[in-house]
Amino acid sequence: MPAVVLFDGVCNFCNSTVNFIIDRDPAGYFRFASLQSDAAQRILADCRLPSGFLDNIILFENGTCYGRSTAALRILRHLRGPSALVYLLVLVPRPIRDAGYDWFARNRYRWFGKRSECSIPSPEIRARFLE
Repeated sequence: MPAVVLFDGVCNFCNSTVNFIIDRDPAGYFRFASLQSDAAQRILADCRLPSGFLDNIILFENGTCYGRSTAALRILRHLRGPSALVYLLVLVPRPIRDAGYDWFARNRYRWFGKRSECSIPSPEIRARFLE
């Protein structure tokens, strides 16, 4: 079963990250859903997370929900190329990783901007997105 990455669909950085993952995941292990979508809301409910939960990337993998730095590192571990080596940051204690993640998440709109609505992927990529 493919893993699902939930991301903030109006965040420019988050959308670029999804493209980064797609480019390095030729086997199509990951599927995607914007946190603003109905599909993501169902997964958030399964994870016992509130709707409107936008400040966090969520990885739903094998029935388990991962968030923040752990989600990001688990995603990187599956990608092709040197980005998988970043997974070694899992050795850093989670509270320290998550503090860095939270700081970045709080500033992402200011640094990278945001869109007024979720982007629409090309037809060939659209199949990897949940409706």
